[in-house]
Amino acid sequence: MTSSRPQMCMCLLRNRLHEGGMRARHPQVGVVLTAQHRAGRLAFAREHQDWQIRHWCPVLFTDKSRFTCDGRERSVACNIIQHDRFGSGSVMVWGGISLEGRPALYVLARGSLTAIRYRDEILRPLVRPYTGAVGPGFLLMQDNARPHVAGVCQQFLQDEGIDAMDWPACSPDLNPIEHIWDIMSHSIH
Repeated sequence: MTSSRPQMCMCLLRNRLHEGGMRARHPQVGVVLTAQHRAGRLAFAREHQDWQIRHWCPVLFTDKSRFTCDGRERSVACNIIQHDRFGSGSVMVWGGISLEGRPALYVLARGSLTAIRYRDEILRPLVRPYTGAVGPGFLLMQDNARPHVAGVCQQFLQDEGIDAMDWPACSPDLNPIEHIWDIMSHSIH
């Protein structure tokens, strides 16, 4: 038995729902935290719970983020078009913020950020000069990405006398630069 009702294109239906102010909501995906991750986050919070502004002043919070410049709503099926997967219109940037200021925003060239690239393109030309501007007590906050914890980068930090903050694994939400990335992303779109 077939229905006598007309078939409606999903795109047309979605557009009509949008016109009526209805939109599909997707739950935000978060990082799965193990018991060890939770314990590390709790230890970090307890260690820093009494820190005052003067303690946070010399901390440089760093991270990298990818920004998509094409503005397409990728999850809407009727908006998907064929394109070269390497011409995605995105850019990867590294940045840092502190209460004392910020180093220059750095646009990463295509390719993977290896430990050597991280040392030569970020630590040496951007972080090292910034340590001198902040002065004694400078503390680098970087996540536990492989390039950051690689021996060549750890050796560079040690040789330069740059202290890195012990950062709990899987804790991007604790890094205030994430708010900057969010503001930048919204201003792009």
